[in-house]
Order: sequence, then structure tokens, then C-alpha cells
Amino acid sequence: MSLYLIGDVQGCDDALDRLLAHIGFSPSRDTLYLLGDMVNRGPRSLQVLRRLMALQGSAHCLLGNHDLHLLATAHGVRRPHRSDTLDEILHAPDRTALLDWLRHCPLALQVRGWLLVHAGVLPAWDRAQALRLSAEVERELRGADWGVFLHNLYGNRPDRWSDDLCGYDRLRVIVNAFTRLRFCSAEGVMEFDTKDSAAAAPPGFMPWFEVPGRRTAGTPVAFGHWSTLRTASRPDVLPLDTGCVWGGCLTAARLGDTPGQAELLSVPCPQAQKPG
Repeated sequence: MSLYLIGDVQGCDDALDRLLAHIGFSPSRDTLYLLGDMVNRGPRSLQVLRRLMALQGSAHCLLGNHDLHLLATAHGVRRPHRSDTLDEILHAPDRTALLDWLRHCPLALQVRGWLLVHAGVLPAWDRAQALRLSAEVERELRGADWGVFLHNLYGNRPDRWSDDLCGYDRLRVIVNAFTRLRFCSAEGVMEFDTKDSAAAAPPGFMPWFEVPGRRTAGTPVAFGHWSTLRTASRPDVLPLDTGCVWGGCLTAARLGDTPGQAELLSVPCPQAQKPG
């Protein structure tokens, strides 16, 4: 049995199909872990969701910012963006089932010693706390009042973690860290405007995984979201968004038996999208 982590698919179902063939994936034998942003910007988001939902226990999917945007758009909380490619899902006959499946996806998982997130982990959180905080959001999304949660989800404040946070402020920080984080300060203040490579960190900020004293240091963390990052200089972080929807590759990591071991496998994904 093989375990695979897969970076941001973003509606590129043809590339996902080629990647699964390339790795020889068998749903009766192997398990996939998708690191969020299954949908949007690519041409076949509906097909991606249907494929992953049909795999049931053979595919485990994290929520990314684009997946949450889909839920919020479907619920009337967000307006569609001009570059969205979500209409097929929003008008699909199985829309309700797909959205219900999506809102039951977690924000963080642990598998074979790895911590899996879409974007990042705040420096004050260790692995156990990250998983507990993910569960707090999961309870909201899976509950009867999940629409109210979505209405209070968006915004950049608070921009840092405190154990004293409560209510929607607390939940918003958790979601922003797991689904939007790239750069933060040594004090854990999050910065959301910069989308360039690690070398383009704004003054006073650094990649979240470079913060001194980060409590997940030494814990292997795999994440997506940051297509311009390409590589990281640390052995305990594994970035897997290799820019498929922007004309890059779609990448899977086959996990080894020892925590931190992973073999990368990729297929090209020639899309005509422009970052935005």
C-alpha cells in the first residue's frame, strides 16, 4: 500500500488523471491525501470533485482557500470572481451532494508522522494544537449553522494568534493560517498581500516555516498554496503546489516508511491561466 500527497489540483482534472496513471494509483490498495484547492481557475473543477468524492475512503482532502470560496459563493456570502471557473459546480444536478461532501473536509491532518495543511502553521502552534484547532473549524462547517460561520469567516483581523481569542475572531485566525498563510513576523503576525517567492518577503516578515522557535520545527509539514515558492531550504517542510494551473506541473509525494521521507513524482499541466 502506498500513501501519496498531492498538491493543488485547481480544477485540472486531466492532469490529475495523468498523475494517477503515472503513479499507478489503485483505490483498492493506495491512499491519496489532497492538500486543498481542489477547485477553481482550472477548466474541470466539477470533474475533480466528482472523481475525489467517488474515491471515498481512498482519498482524503483538505480545504484550501479556493474550496472555501466555492462554499461561500454557493451560499451567497461571496461574489464570484471574474477568473472563477465554478459555474459547472454551482449549476450541477449533484451540487448539494458535492458541497456537503466538501464542507466535511478538514483543514489539517496527520499521516505517517507528517502534518498536512493547505497553506501554513502559525509558529505558536505545535502539531497537537494545530490538529485541535482544525477540529474546531470542522465542527462549525459540519454543523447546522455553517452558513452563519461562512458569513463571519472573511477578513484579515485579527492578524495573529492568542490563546485568549474566542468566537469568530478565533475561527478566522485559524482558517487564515491554514488556508492563506505565506509570510509572518517573528511575533506571528500574518501578512496576506505578498504572493511572490520566499525571497520577496516584506520587511519584518519571513516565510512561516523560517520563524525562529516555530513549535512545529522538526515535525515534517507538507503544504500547497504557494506556487511561487518552488522549493524550501528545510528538510522538515515539503511544498507541493508546483503551479499546475499556471502551466507548471501537478506533483505527488509518495511517503516513505520513515517520517520525513518522500519521493516526488510529477506530470506536466499546460494551462493558459494567468495568476490573479
